[in-house]
Amino acid sequence: MGHTFRVDLRGIIDLLSHHLYSSPRVYVRELLQNAVDAITARRELDPSCPAGITITCGPELTITDTGVGLTEAEVHELLSTLGRTSKRDDLGFARERFLGQFGVGMLSCFLVASSVTVITRSARGGPAVRWEADSSGNYTVSVVDGDVPVGTSVRLSASRGNDHWLEADVVRPLVSDYGDLLPAVVTLDGAQVTRGVRPWDGVEDGEDADLSAYCEQIFGFTPFESIPIEVEAAGLTGVAFVLPSGVHPGTRQTHRVYLKRMLVGDNVEGLLPDWAYFVRCVVDASAIRPTASRESLYQDEMLLAVREELGEQIRDWLIRLDAIEPRRAGELLAAHHLGIKSLARSDDEMLRLVERWLPFETTEGAIPLRQFKRKHGAILYIPDVDEFHQLAPVAAAQGLGLVNAGYAYDMELLNRLSALDGPAVARRVAPSELLAALADPEPDVETALRLRLSEGAAALDRHDCDAVIRDFDPISLPALLISNAEQQRKLDTEQTAGEVTDPLWAELLGQLTAGSDSSRAEQLVLNCRNPLVQRLARLNDPSLVELTLESLYVHAVLQARRAMRPKDTAALNRSFLELLDRAVGGK
Repeated sequence: MGHTFRVDLRGIIDLLSHHLYSSPRVYVRELLQNAVDAITARRELDPSCPAGITITCGPELTITDTGVGLTEAEVHELLSTLGRTSKRDDLGFARERFLGQFGVGMLSCFLVASSVTVITRSARGGPAVRWEADSSGNYTVSVVDGDVPVGTSVRLSASRGNDHWLEADVVRPLVSDYGDLLPAVVTLDGAQVTRGVRPWDGVEDGEDADLSAYCEQIFGFTPFESIPIEVEAAGLTGVAFVLPSGVHPGTRQTHRVYLKRMLVGDNVEGLLPDWAYFVRCVVDASAIRPTASRESLYQDEMLLAVREELGEQIRDWLIRLDAIEPRRAGELLAAHHLGIKSLARSDDEMLRLVERWLPFETTEGAIPLRQFKRKHGAILYIPDVDEFHQLAPVAAAQGLGLVNAGYAYDMELLNRLSALDGPAVARRVAPSELLAALADPEPDVETALRLRLSEGAAALDRHDCDAVIRDFDPISLPALLISNAEQQRKLDTEQTAGEVTDPLWAELLGQLTAGSDSSRAEQLVLNCRNPLVQRLARLNDPSLVELTLESLYVHAVLQARRAMRPKDTAALNRSFLELLDRAVGGK
């Protein structure tokens, strides 16, 4: 024996209000959708019919349209049955041609209403029909006597606690938001509240004053540029607004999206590639799928294709801007450099734009890579910000040009330049190369310092550091710390091996360090031009020599912005206190 499901309308309404829709405000959208769909259906029968939607507010809310209306049979089928999609299509209300599915939105009215009354008369003939339903799931259908115009009128009576949702001050902005672009005249209490046209339609390049004002109204900023966008396959048109100033690259920009001129939402994500975080769009589409709540977009192949195509259009605009207004292109890159860098990682034309205009931190100041290459011939870079800041003053004093490649995407971009233009264009510089460029000291100075270094060797041995004597500028810098990254890793591995108790793991770590050379992890480069280093060469007290060397080492560690190890911190405290003790006459 077969049975049919029974539907608890209150349970369905609770599901809609707490789990599907973000707010009861969507009932306005659903009513507008039904009204516009009804008008669309009637215009297929009579293209000259009026396209009007009238809303009145008071103790009750009434919305009346000049649409196709319903017969008594259609009222039963469309308004009183949930989920009968195939029958709706048979009756001529298929989703492909309309905003929603005719009649489904009526259910959302019960988010704010205790009862709903529909009076409708079909353009196909027949008497007017009244449909009355309450939130418990009961409804009645009756024939209406008298002269009722073709179309549909829906009246809502507020449920307890929801009277404010039917008031004009609440309904008016909702109608304006959802229905602003609808191809119908919508009036509320006698005043038109929608514009009925898309602001970007018919706007030519260069005529963006109105679009700038529209952007200010919608998003609250005056755009750097308004870019017309279109994706024919999705029936999408609109405008992309470029932000005038930089934003954090982690910011996910949201967009205002309409589907068939009905607003989906103000904060829709996923319309543009992640790198285009400096652009916000307003678009209207016909072939993009909304989610079940129709408040965001369904992530399918169509949306992926739209995202890729819109990204290409923004990229092409950037390239045109560089060709036509290069100075403005430079301003844009300065404001939104991370997004442009991200795009340049996989796009040759954008890479050239970055090379030509985007400032990089260098020993010559903040200048583009192409300008740096003109002076130095090749791009020598350091991939660590702290290391660059330590070595840059020394390199600049010796006439060497360095680029700081320690920021996001810099290494990838320089590697791509090397792949495109040859390995000689850009390469990483090891600190040891800078050491080789420093001058040798005078023999007598070197001899004196070598003697002092032998007397204070214990100070640097404690830190696994060798001393090197060089003659270099700037004279104010007494010592420079240069790290051997490979040797430092070996020392860290050896230290870890000494701490583990698992024999197998200790053996594996031992194999990793086998064959390591005896070179130290760090080198303290003493500048024999510096007055303090020169006085060090003349010291006769071995204990003071050791104290001075350890103090110079700790100072160099701080200058290098390297993380302080426990023994470094201990050396800092010890050397400071001992020097202070000597300064006040302790010994």
